[in-house]
Amino acid sequence: MDNSTQESHLRPAAMPTHDSPHPLYAMAFSTSAARPQRIAVGSFVEDANNRVDVLTFDEESMSIRSHPDLSFEHTYPPTKLMFHPAAASRSHDLLASSGDYLRLWEVRDGSVELAALLNNSKTSEFCAPLTSFDWNEICPQRVGTSSIDTTCTIWDVEKCVVETQLIAHDKEVYDIAWGEAGVFASVSADGSVRIFDLRDKEHSTIIYESPQPDTPLLRLAWNKQDLRYMATILMDSNKVVILDIRSPTMPVAELERHQACVNAIAWAPQSCRHICSAGDDSQALMWELPTLAGPNGIDPMSMYVAGAEINQLQWSAAQPDWIGIAFANKMQLLKV
Repeated sequence: MDNSTQESHLRPAAMPTHDSPHPLYAMAFSTSAARPQRIAVGSFVEDANNRVDVLTFDEESMSIRSHPDLSFEHTYPPTKLMFHPAAASRSHDLLASSGDYLRLWEVRDGSVELAALLNNSKTSEFCAPLTSFDWNEICPQRVGTSSIDTTCTIWDVEKCVVETQLIAHDKEVYDIAWGEAGVFASVSADGSVRIFDLRDKEHSTIIYESPQPDTPLLRLAWNKQDLRYMATILMDSNKVVILDIRSPTMPVAELERHQACVNAIAWAPQSCRHICSAGDDSQALMWELPTLAGPNGIDPMSMYVAGAEINQLQWSAAQPDWIGIAFANKMQLLKV
């Protein structure tokens, strides 16, 4: 695809941008049909004083507005933000954040209040830092967190109690993703992707290991439209690895068109064949996965070049035409 076609896909002039006084990393779109325009962004400042801002996006005016009354302090940079996946049943948004703890925030029209602070340590008022979490769409009272202490903790966030805690890997766990109500997967510094079934907590299935031993896997995305597929990225690698859980160990595709390491991946919320990736080459690449990869690999169907290394991307489930990316102190929306 030549550049003129790519530019027609993603026009810089049509990209609403939010400028923050701080570097940005964590980002989440509201899942509510009543509030699809709501976006949360978290600062990335390497000390205890960080912030989360809840923004609104107006598609008609193509503008993003900040709301001082929906901005709140966050201890340490949030490693992930996520809105309650079944927001339609709620009168207000519930936002979760991970960092030193898992926190739940009630986001109303004019205020944000801390609803719960969840500590998975039985012996201390402190818990090991949380690298990520995922909110179960099928069973929304469940949130799974991943931690540097090698564990994954499954929370019942309605009762604010630990459902179970598993030693998931041999080293730090960097990401977690739900597939079904009781099935999740995780990736780790030990270089493996493992699947767990809560009906059999003593066992896990390794479906992929890094080609070079102990190359950490940083991110995991499970295709919610086709649970046979997931994607992962390796530390300091320009590849996106696509896995089919029916044929473990061998990737079904490796997407290798980034010019530097990949930092973020997101499957399309309403298509089983589309995935977006972004990385240190300042590029966001959109891919359509064929049923069979050609001999020369797969080329992206469109691309966007940002003003700096892209640290994060999220695909809006409520507004699937929009992808959000974070780079430097900006959050930008791309129409796909």
